[in-house]
Amino acid sequence: MTLTRTVVVLLRVLLVLLFAACVVGQTLAVPGQFADIGQGSVDLTYLRWPLTTIGVLGLLCVEVVIVCTWKLLTMVEADRIFSTAAFSWVDGIVWAVAAAWVLLAGTSAWLIAIMLATPELRDPGAPMLLLGLVLVGAVAVMLMVVLRALLRQAAVLRTDMDAVI
Repeated sequence: MTLTRTVVVLLRVLLVLLFAACVVGQTLAVPGQFADIGQGSVDLTYLRWPLTTIGVLGLLCVEVVIVCTWKLLTMVEADRIFSTAAFSWVDGIVWAVAAAWVLLAGTSAWLIAIMLATPELRDPGAPMLLLGLVLVGAVAVMLMVVLRALLRQAAVLRTDMDAVI
């Protein structure tokens, strides 16, 4: 078995485990996490369903990336990764990561506004962490766009090489 084949098999095993973890997260962990929200001194019960929805949608974005990655791995095995057929799957990854970033940025802005309006929740650590995560997410989106451009260049070069040979 070649190194590429071994890595593809191992990555597929990890993708299956990650997908299963996302499904468990969507059905059990995220709803359970926010089930008891608002039981403390501050009434935050109204946050339960919006946060549950945001969590489930975020995990859905991860699942889309997993499915697209699986399809790209199939193309790697068939030595067709540098073809135009790969672009739809790469676009799926780019759009899922961008959607997750928009979800994160909007949620962060909303939560920071709630924290600033609630005296008991005014702590600079959480807003700084949220803003840091938004920055990391922006870098991830831009990195996916750059990698897509690299794939396009490689596909053009592959087409040119096939035409010469």
